[in-house]
Amino acid sequence: MKKALIGYQVYSAREEAAKDLKGVLKKLAELGYDGVEFAGFYGHTAQEVKAMLEETGLKAISGHQPIPETIEDMFAQIAFYKTIGCEYLAVPYLDEAHRPGSEGFAKTLRDIYTFGKLCREAGIQLLYHNHDFEFIKISGEYGLDFIYDAVSEDILKTEIDVCWVKYAGEDPAAYVRKYTGRAPIVHLKDYVGKKGGKQPYALISKDGSGTDDGKAADPNDIAFEFRPVGYGCQDVPSVVEAGLDAGAGWFIVEQDQWYDRHPLEAAKMSIDYLRSIGL
Repeated sequence: MKKALIGYQVYSAREEAAKDLKGVLKKLAELGYDGVEFAGFYGHTAQEVKAMLEETGLKAISGHQPIPETIEDMFAQIAFYKTIGCEYLAVPYLDEAHRPGSEGFAKTLRDIYTFGKLCREAGIQLLYHNHDFEFIKISGEYGLDFIYDAVSEDILKTEIDVCWVKYAGEDPAAYVRKYTGRAPIVHLKDYVGKKGGKQPYALISKDGSGTDDGKAADPNDIAFEFRPVGYGCQDVPSVVEAGLDAGAGWFIVEQDQWYDRHPLEAAKMSIDYLRSIGL
């Protein structure tokens, strides 16, 4: 299998990162990760984060940047990510008032275009990271496809999260391959269970901690549980092959909840599995 780089979404170890971000980055480097994606910086300045990355040898791949706070101060947000060396930024989540099918969706598209254009001018590529709620039909096509159609490829590329594609009932490998040439990063996320019950994703707060405080979800309230990559229902080899065919340079491991396992133990399980299949 052709090689690509493996990154880690630091949100997956948010409790540990809030206490010791440098320690988490050091451990990820020891595990063999090539880079990290951020979703908050836990009070650290851009220069502090840059120094941590330089010391650990990790690449700052991208950052998850919510649209509301981004629009408040787009230039400052871009400057922060430029300082730490990010080549990508991703719109990570839309609240109910701004999702496909809502009254605020048109504004969402305008904001994505505006921010994406500024990112491009600064040498950063904007991405859109999906959940399952984009898989409703808008003018005869899925909301996710509508977003990618509405905002040109030079302004917006994909960050397909394969967990939510499968959760929505679609084939993750086929969906990644559908955006060949527009898919620089693929989010690898595994799970067990089926759709139903409580929505299984936590929101990301401004400090990156998540509204669930990092606690394991009650299995009586949700339909499934997250798993390390390769330990759930995903056909990971087919997804990785599709990502490589689509031109992905990065595969990012993400596990929103860790339950009775330490998140960095899960991080090790994920990268060990990916190495075992030749990535």
